[in-house]
Amino acid sequence: MYLPKQFAEPRVEELHRIVREHSLGMLVTHTAAGLEAHHLPFLLDAQQGPCGVLQAHVARANPVWSEVSDGASVLVVFRGVQGYISPNWYPGKHETHRRVPTWNYEVVHAHGTIHVRDQAKFVRAVVGRLTRQHEANQPEPWKMSDAPPDFMAEQLSQIVGIEVRLSRLDGKRKLSQHHQARDREGAIRGLEEQGNLGLAQAMKETTTQSA
Repeated sequence: MYLPKQFAEPRVEELHRIVREHSLGMLVTHTAAGLEAHHLPFLLDAQQGPCGVLQAHVARANPVWSEVSDGASVLVVFRGVQGYISPNWYPGKHETHRRVPTWNYEVVHAHGTIHVRDQAKFVRAVVGRLTRQHEANQPEPWKMSDAPPDFMAEQLSQIVGIEVRLSRLDGKRKLSQHHQARDREGAIRGLEEQGNLGLAQAMKETTTQSA
């Protein structure tokens, strides 16, 4: 990944936050057929290893778990807040017209090795944790025990667990850090007016950190 110094995010805890808040990752593998991309919701266990461990599950019919070698190198990409930045939002544009459009974003590239976990106990635990995480904001959260045991057992038998043991995290937060303060503030206002509050807030926080 092209990573200019001003956009680099070295803080592991910040990269973990992005992964947790934007947990649909793109798993990139290399097979005999070439590069493959799979979009999966991941769990992060930050306590394991130097960078953490990612856990997920795939359909048993999905060849990803049988086509990759156990321990093969993979990449998982997580994209955080993102959005278009119009030059019309920059006060400086209206004075010199020397401004151009851009796209601001957060992204994490998680490098590691993939391991197939085809054990019923592991699969059930991953599904349980994913469910609790994503049902947490529901008024009456769904639980695995809500479903009949035989039905749940059949559903679980149709999926396979995978684990990615992370060795490196590359983080990028391109948030107009290289622009003048007033142009950044103009872009933040423009984003807020369009309803992109997440990106606007990220830019505000970066402005505070660099002040």
